[in-house]
Amino acid sequence: MEERKMMVEMTAEEKARFEAFQVSEAKKAAEARAKADREKYKELVDEEIEKSIPILLDVSESIKVSKQCVQDNFKTILELKSELFQTKRDDQKSHTFTNSDGNKRITLGVYVTDGYRDTVEEGIDIVKEYISSLANDRKTKSLVKMIFRLLSRDAKGTLKASRIVQLRKIAEEIGNDRFLEGVRIIEEAYQPEVSKQFIRAEIRDKNGMWKAVPLGMTES
Repeated sequence: MEERKMMVEMTAEEKARFEAFQVSEAKKAAEARAKADREKYKELVDEEIEKSIPILLDVSESIKVSKQCVQDNFKTILELKSELFQTKRDDQKSHTFTNSDGNKRITLGVYVTDGYRDTVEEGIDIVKEYISSLANDRKTKSLVKMIFRLLSRDAKGTLKASRIVQLRKIAEEIGNDRFLEGVRIIEEAYQPEVSKQFIRAEIRDKNGMWKAVPLGMTES
């Protein structure tokens, strides 16, 4: 069927209105397409999440079961190690086992975070009281700043046990009984917390470097 073209005469004002109408319609069509594309995108995301979560849950459960299996398998070895070497298992936070060829090793342990009883505050006050009394010249002021840094807390508001070890050394060097008493109270208030168990497996590559075996969801 032959198409016929029609010529329509318009005034300049009518032409301007028609062109504005075309622009408006084109804009509406573009917005509709964009909205449809966004909806399609959301549908694709929903579909992939629904398919992926069960897969990842299976992986997570498999990792959990496998790690527990390794923990159980090494339980007898840990007991035997304690008997052979006369050590207390609870005192050692991690155990590393290396094969006879020296190319594979497994480390089992627990993560420990520093923690203190509330009596730690009394110890800190005693130390600060004594140290503040020394700030009378450049040398002692420098010492005071260093000790206050050792008593500073991390982002979670906890004292670092490694810094208290340094504080103990300084207190012993100075030899002041009041200072030592404060450090002793801090040490006695120490109450570390075990957060969770971990397993680390490593294999030595051809260059002799240890490479970790990925065992977590964020590792690859």
